[in-house]
Amino acid sequence: MIYITGDTHGHHDFYKLKAFADEHSELSLKDYVIIAGDFGGVWDEITLEESLSPYRRLPFTVLFVDGNHENFDLLEKYPVETWNGGKVHKISENIIHLMRGQVYNINGRFFFTFGGATSTDRYMRREGVDWWPREQPSDDDIVEANKNLEKVGFEVDYIITHTCDERALYFPPLSGNCFSVYPENRLLSYFDEKVKYKHWYFGHYHLDGDVNAKKTVLYQDIVEIEL
Repeated sequence: MIYITGDTHGHHDFYKLKAFADEHSELSLKDYVIIAGDFGGVWDEITLEESLSPYRRLPFTVLFVDGNHENFDLLEKYPVETWNGGKVHKISENIIHLMRGQVYNINGRFFFTFGGATSTDRYMRREGVDWWPREQPSDDDIVEANKNLEKVGFEVDYIITHTCDERALYFPPLSGNCFSVYPENRLLSYFDEKVKYKHWYFGHYHLDGDVNAKKTVLYQDIVEIEL
C-alpha cells in the first residue's frame, strides 16, 4: 500500500502519522507513506535522534520529498544511494528522502519527485541556521529531472512535489488566498505541460482538497494512492 500526506514539520504535525498508524495496525515496512515536503525531521544535529525516534517507531516506511523548511546542510551529509531506480538519502531503515528530479518504480508505478519551494517567512530566519538557499530548485535539479524523465518517455503515474505549478494557484482551494507566484511555480508549469501523468500531489499550502481531477493539495489528509 502507498499513501501520501502533506507537511509534518518534524514533531509539529507528526500526530497525524501516529493516529494513522494506530488505525492501520496491518501496515508493515513494505507499505509506504509519502510526505510531500517539509518533513522537518532532519533539522538539528544535536537533537537528531530525538527528532527521528517517533518516525522510526512507525510500522510503515516513510518517504519524503524535501520542502523549504529542511536543514539542507544536515540532509546532504547522508550518502546518496540508489533505491527503486532513483537517488535517495537513506536516513534510516524506514525513513528515505526522495531527491529532486528522480523517477522511482515503487510497487510497479512510476513516481516523479521534485522538492523545494520558497519560504515566505524567510525574513524571520537566518541563513545556515533555519533557512537555506538550496530550498529553491537549481539548474542542476532541472537537468537531472529532464535526464530521468527522458528515460521513461516523459510519462509517469504520479508526480510528488512540495509546491505546485502556477496554474494550480488560480483554482480552489488555493485561489482566494493571495498566494504569490515564485520561479519554482513557473518551473513546475513546464513539467505540467511536458510530462504525461495520472495524478499530482503536493503540500506546502497547509490546505486539503482537489484542485482538479488530476491535482491534489494535502496537509492533514492521508490518502491512498491507487495501484
